[in-house]
Order: sequence, then C-alpha cells, then structure tokens
Amino acid sequence: MTSSQQRLAYIDWMRGLACVLMFQTHCYDSWLSVEAKRSEFFRYSQMGGTLPAPLFVFLSGVSVALVTDKLRQAGVSRSEIAKEVMLRGEEVFGLGILFRVQEYLLGIHFVPWTDLLRVDVLNILGLSMILMGALCWVVGGAGSAPVARKRSIAAALLAATAIAMLTPALWTTWRPRFLPWPLQSYLNGVHVFDKPQVWLFPIFPWTAFALAGLAVGFWLFTDFSRQRQAGSFALLGVVGAMAFGGSLLLDRSPINLPGGYDYWHTSPNFLLARCGVLLGILFLAYGWCRWGSAQIGFSPLVQLGKTSLLVYWVHIEFVYGRLSILPKGKCGIGLATAGLGVVLVAMLGLSVAKTNWLNRGREVARRLKATL
Repeated sequence: MTSSQQRLAYIDWMRGLACVLMFQTHCYDSWLSVEAKRSEFFRYSQMGGTLPAPLFVFLSGVSVALVTDKLRQAGVSRSEIAKEVMLRGEEVFGLGILFRVQEYLLGIHFVPWTDLLRVDVLNILGLSMILMGALCWVVGGAGSAPVARKRSIAAALLAATAIAMLTPALWTTWRPRFLPWPLQSYLNGVHVFDKPQVWLFPIFPWTAFALAGLAVGFWLFTDFSRQRQAGSFALLGVVGAMAFGGSLLLDRSPINLPGGYDYWHTSPNFLLARCGVLLGILFLAYGWCRWGSAQIGFSPLVQLGKTSLLVYWVHIEFVYGRLSILPKGKCGIGLATAGLGVVLVAMLGLSVAKTNWLNRGREVARRLKATL
C-alpha cells in the first residue's frame, strides 16, 4: 500500500469505527426495553457512543488540512482554497437541514416543527468546515507553504483552546439570551429549552474537535512527518497520552473558569482528555492500516468509512424512524443485538453497492473520454 493510500485508509478506518460505534449506540438506545436499559451492558454500550461524534468532527478537520495543503502546494490561491472548503461546508450544512426536513416529514405526527432547527452532527460539521476555511484564508497569506502551514497549526490550536475555555460561560453565565433560540442554539445548544442540552452539537465546544483535527492534519504535511511518517504518528500517540494525563492533573487544580464546573459536558479538561483519546485512536489506526490486516484484502471498517455519510443517513430510519426493523423500547439485549447484526450487514452491503456503482461510473466515463 502506498503512502497516499495509507493516509486515506487510516481516515476511512477511523470513520468506519465511528460508524460501527454509532450503529450499536443507536440500536440499543432505540430498541432496548426500560428494564434492559438498567443493565451494565447498556451503560457500557452508551459509553462507546461518546466517541463517534468527536471522531467525525475531528476527522473533518484532518481532511480539510490535507486538501488545503495539497492545493497550496499546487499553487492555488488562498481565496480559491477557502472558497472550495467553505462551499463544501455549506453543502454539508445544507445536507444537515435536508436531513432534518426528511425526519420531520417521515415522522410528522410525532416530531415537533422545532426539530427542523435542531443543531445536529451534520450541521456542526458544515459550520466547522466553513470556519476552518475562513481561518485558513486569514493565516494563509504571504509566505511559503511551510510558513503558512506553521501559521495554520498555531491558529487552529489557539482557536480550539479559545472555544474550549469559553464554553462553560457561554453555557451558563454568559449565555447570549438576547438572541432568538435558533441562533443561540448554534452557540450553546439551548434549543427550545431553558438551558443548553447536552445531546446537541453546538459550536461551543464541538468545533474545537474540528480545529484540533485541522492542526493534526497540517502537522502530517510538515517535513518531519513526511520524512518520518511512522515516527510522526507515534509522536501524536505520545502527545495524546500526555494530553489525557494532563487533563486529569488540570482537573485537580484549584483554577476555575467563569461559568461553573461541569466536567462531562463543558469542561475544557474533558475536551482535552477526549482529544487525547482521538490521537491515540489515530496512532492505532495508522499502525493497523500500515502493518495490520487492514491493508490485506477487504476491510469492512475502511469500506464503511468511505461512505460514512450515506450509512449514517440511511441507518437512522431503520433504527429510530418509522421503518424501524424492531419494535422500539420493547426488546431484550439478545434481540437488539441480532438487529444490530442485521443493520451492520445491510449498511456494509449498501456501502459496497455505492462504491461499485461509483467505480463503474468512473470506468464508463474513462472509456467515453478515450473514444473522443
């Protein structure tokens, strides 16, 4: 496997891992009975569900960095680069709105109209890409590509830190109550309630994961990383372990930020810990895709990662929607696990079908081009 293929493989592998963790979280949450949800099994399954959203958002930053740096090296102007990244972000944001419209129409008797304006993962992915495109435009001015890369890394880390530090206050004492709830919700996830909701995905703190991924992505294009690729990923793994350990030490410190303390939802220390976990997964994914069996033959996780948006979109209807393959809230662990198996196989089949269809389309286009 070439270096470029490895680079794409580990990103797809991590997206695929996020898909699998997302499937199991949603299936058990939707189908298990009230009694089954009191079990330790359910508690641990939901703990696994804390990783998919950070993984998706973090990887969006890595991908933006890889695309941006390649375009910079190709001599594309910073305005064109920013335009391309921001247009892609607008597309993803639009898909998020379209997804909410679909959910509303399919569940019109059960879904309030306010859900059309709910801040979900696709919305924050799109907004994060727009913000990253703007940031890269600001710091990508005069100077060589290496200089712009260093500025981008520094700016991304500073912006991520600022977002993390401001989150506690924007969720509590500094809430922008003067804004209409649809706008305020994008800042702190307040939605239609009296306080921010922890199950939503507002800019504060979720965009910090994207910015952290942006910094990591630019790091992978530095001369050091290109010349010592394995060592570069190992270093990221070490940084991840240090970040996790540092977050524990900071959590014991007497320093308090404005807005109060909520470790599991708004604390910068918890965000730092999760970034440490993400860097550890990144290192393991790279190693697995370079030296493990992921590079030999067919990898289900890599395949799912290639079509993560499609399988995310479709599986929701068969788990939470009116097309649910099992009765919601009425299943035991065994039946829900069997249903999860069906969802995994079906989504993998859908992913393969899409890839094959795209490959056939490219082949037809290539042959037509050759005959002209």
